[in-house]
Amino acid sequence: MSENKAKVKVPRTVWVLGLVSLFMDISSEMIHALLPLFMAGTLGAGALWIGLVEGVGESTALVTKVFSGVIADRFGHKKWLVFIGYFLGVLSKPAFALAGSLPMVLGARFFDRIGKGLRGAPRDAIIAEVTDESIRGSAYGLRQALDASGAFIGPLLATLLLLTWTQNLRHIFWIALIPGILCLMLILFGVKEPAGRSAPHKAIGLPDLKRAATPAFKTLVALGVLFSLARFSNAFIVLRAADIGIEQTWIPLIMVLVNLAFSLSSYPFGYLADRMNPVKLLGLGLCLLAASDVAFALAQSPVMLLAAVILFGLHLGATQGIFSTLISLTAPQEVRASAFGLFNFFSGLALLAGGLIAGSLWQLWGAQYCFASAALFALATLTYLCRHPNLAQRHE
Repeated sequence: MSENKAKVKVPRTVWVLGLVSLFMDISSEMIHALLPLFMAGTLGAGALWIGLVEGVGESTALVTKVFSGVIADRFGHKKWLVFIGYFLGVLSKPAFALAGSLPMVLGARFFDRIGKGLRGAPRDAIIAEVTDESIRGSAYGLRQALDASGAFIGPLLATLLLLTWTQNLRHIFWIALIPGILCLMLILFGVKEPAGRSAPHKAIGLPDLKRAATPAFKTLVALGVLFSLARFSNAFIVLRAADIGIEQTWIPLIMVLVNLAFSLSSYPFGYLADRMNPVKLLGLGLCLLAASDVAFALAQSPVMLLAAVILFGLHLGATQGIFSTLISLTAPQEVRASAFGLFNFFSGLALLAGGLIAGSLWQLWGAQYCFASAALFALATLTYLCRHPNLAQRHE
């Protein structure tokens, strides 16, 4: 079995989609690493407003996936849905640079995340279609690793620009357009859907989403909701760094470290998911998340903060690609894009609630209560996961 797996290679399309994710994440994270500081410093936002912006932004992306998934399954042409999603993301970048008020930032974030929502489900479905089931964990892990590489290169570039060029955050937001344009070129000339797999399934529509709701998939959705409540926006990590006295110039490096740990661990965890029960890896990821939240709550020095940041990045590597692998295994092929969308719809609602809870706790009682609540949600999710050790079963 292991010899057969060794002969199967990750398809070229997966590599291209990974590079697309890399360039878009460079573009987006150059902005997102500085956006909490921009809102708090330049525009005078409080923690609750920042939590609202981040929660609305991320949940919009995840909720939109349910519609893009249904459209992809019903009409086909997943590649063009992916392109439109990335195109909207690129178009939103100038709005951040031009924003003069918090509502305009919220609007730009909303528009940007609609693009993310449109591209996510069809992209993940394409990966499942072009990849042999025996190496799906590796394929999703590879794409996630390249995605996370962009997520640490972006903040690193933002830091270098702050150090060597300008302290004006708007100028850096304009530079972020360049890698976004590169990702669009890659989609146009490098992504190919498999022959015979992009045909539409005309019978599929919103009322038919119950086809995706296998028992294992329902359990997975419930798990995703609990997990989203436990893992709120990265913006709170940035705010925590500022809270303990780290200078603005160096704060983007915090997200560099998060995503470096994420990138380096994603493929190894995906590789392991092809060779052992992925549920065990999710359990490890939740333990890492709980430990990270406790460290964030107790952090009073840069050393403790860095430990929390590394643990947070490792938890992402142990969970994000593996959730995608489990969705591809538990949902029927003909409604797989819809299944990705459904999973992210419910996770998106929970992420919005988690952002509002976190922002409220921070504003009312401080950072310690914010991160302590996240640790409790992580432990509750782990308890639920332990009741379903056989979740990783292929749909028949």
